[in-house]
Amino acid sequence: MRTQRKLRVVTLVSLAVVVLVVLPAFFGVRAAGSDPVFGSLDSLDVPSWAEQKVDDQSSGSRWCFTDCTFRERTAQSQKSFTETTAAYTSALTAAGWSPWKVGDCPEQAVDPKDSTYTCFKRDEFTLDLWVSPPDCKVDQVAANDPSVAGATAPPDPKTLGECAGSAVSIKVQNAIEDTRGKPDPDPSPITGETPDPELSNDPLLEPTPTAS
Repeated sequence: MRTQRKLRVVTLVSLAVVVLVVLPAFFGVRAAGSDPVFGSLDSLDVPSWAEQKVDDQSSGSRWCFTDCTFRERTAQSQKSFTETTAAYTSALTAAGWSPWKVGDCPEQAVDPKDSTYTCFKRDEFTLDLWVSPPDCKVDQVAANDPSVAGATAPPDPKTLGECAGSAVSIKVQNAIEDTRGKPDPDPSPITGETPDPELSNDPLLEPTPTAS
């Protein structure tokens, strides 16, 4: 009987440890290892041809210790920048992202002939979507422009047809870290030059005469 009781106690303690310690630790580690923002981007209804060679990079703290997390996703699309932009815009809108018209979007002008740059906002996040020419096309322009540093000979005409599609860049940051559209903070009233002291005829401010 004592042996059976000991086995029951050990079994109950083991179950309690699993439920109270092991499982919470497991789910905590899994939650910490998976970024919910990238998970949200994964769930976008984007055609497969528009999300080839996906690469995710991030920096900062998810809990905004010192700096909030800055996330960037790059991908390759097999179709033109207009079709790719339309696909991502439709998917983002369907997922609850709203177009955001704000200054410095983009910070530097883009060529509307071959690229687009649009901004979105959702909850506590802002998102920048840049669809531009693929890297191979940029290399071709550099190769054909002698003024570009490190320019090489023009590419083989046989390979020109292989350079098609577009490049996708998605940048997501916390709205509290995004200064676009926010007014400049008012200067503090206590900062500035120290005013000169004002003199008065108050006898209390005059030095006490010494005894003769």
